[in-house]
Amino acid sequence: MPRRSPVRAEHLRRALAQEAARIMAEHGIADFLFAKRKAAERFGVTDSAVLPKNTEIESALVEYQRLFEGTTHSETLHAQRSAALSAMRRLEAFEPRLVGPVLSGTATEHAEVQLHLFAERAESVTLSLMEQGIPHEITSRRVKMNAERVIEYPGVRFAVGDHAIAATVFPTDGIRQAPVSPVDGRPMRRADAAELEALLDH
Repeated sequence: MPRRSPVRAEHLRRALAQEAARIMAEHGIADFLFAKRKAAERFGVTDSAVLPKNTEIESALVEYQRLFEGTTHSETLHAQRSAALSAMRRLEAFEPRLVGPVLSGTATEHAEVQLHLFAERAESVTLSLMEQGIPHEITSRRVKMNAERVIEYPGVRFAVGDHAIAATVFPTDGIRQAPVSPVDGRPMRRADAAELEALLDH
């Protein structure tokens, strides 16, 4: 099999990142690996060496949203962040933090709002929702804490208006160590209500 020139490989890598970004934006897919594989399949690429990194796909997604969604994306993101703030205020006893695409600004219109909550007992979160009359379902989420460690934490899913909220409940000391980001493998960025308010004002 002939080797691709570095320039051709780089062009292909960029095209794959752009196609993966389009798939994520148009189909509401949050899984980078799935989008990457679909893009490779569409281009007939079998060489994993030319597959783009998640950070490259995220950059392409930002560019796609800027070029093709513009004002619509900004309005959707503002609505998602407003729903996140409403949910965080209702659950302020659990020191909520916003994470994921709604925080980074790359959320598609189909994305759920991801929150991290902190409690001694996960049941106290569901009890709070029940007391507030908020319909919800109990869930769980596998969270990658580092390269070797994946932990399953309890969670809840509920809605604020038209927006799905998915909250993962960590132990109270979990506020000191964020899980790793699926984008770059670094500690996940978390924002409290004050930081989110500043984003909304901006």
